[in-house]
Amino acid sequence: MGRAYQNRKESMAKTSDANAKLYSKYSREIYVVAKSGGVEPDGNLALRGLIERAKKDQVPGHVIDKALDKAKGGSGEDFSTARYEGIGPGGCMVIVECLTDNPNRTFGDVRNCFTKSKSKLGTPGCAAHMFDHCAIFAFAGDDEEAVLDALMMADVDVTDIECEEGKVTVFAPHTEYANAKRALMDAFGEIDFDVDEIQFLPQTTSPLAEDDRPMFDKLMEMLNFLDDVQNVYHNAEA
Repeated sequence: MGRAYQNRKESMAKTSDANAKLYSKYSREIYVVAKSGGVEPDGNLALRGLIERAKKDQVPGHVIDKALDKAKGGSGEDFSTARYEGIGPGGCMVIVECLTDNPNRTFGDVRNCFTKSKSKLGTPGCAAHMFDHCAIFAFAGDDEEAVLDALMMADVDVTDIECEEGKVTVFAPHTEYANAKRALMDAFGEIDFDVDEIQFLPQTTSPLAEDDRPMFDKLMEMLNFLDDVQNVYHNAEA
């Protein structure tokens, strides 16, 4: 059984009340990534991967183009990243990633989610030490050694490679995202990635008692309802 990582499409589909919310999340992230790393996908691999995921999630082209135009023009909201960590129901660890134009509002909203679900918002690092911050690439294939050779030849620091059911999954430190993706594309050409992103992977999982399940579900629902929240990671056993 491979390392459990979050499927972005499934996660966002479950936590979005409507397509508009899904589009808003992608629009905000595309704008921030394009503004910080450049609006040309060929020169900004993070943006390229993000646009590809957006298209797979059926985000309309005009939503993507509008976000790119806003980044190109240098106008629009001044979003910044924010990360909050805490302890959820049953003692599970929770990491919340946000993009916000009002950190005070976002902090208050996230804290309210924890408070109302009998959870505790903690200090930076209180949960992150229980996770690995990884770049993850998953794609069709069965030659684990060829993938490893390609990454080693490019001097990419690889954490792990798995090959299961016709799919190769590469794990690397988050700082190696661009190097790893470039090495894979140089070695194997245009790859249709099933997963191409940076995530927090739990080092161990925490069993969730049935009595804690309702509050855990409430916390997840409340967090994912917030517009500023982009991703939620936890180590609770499903």
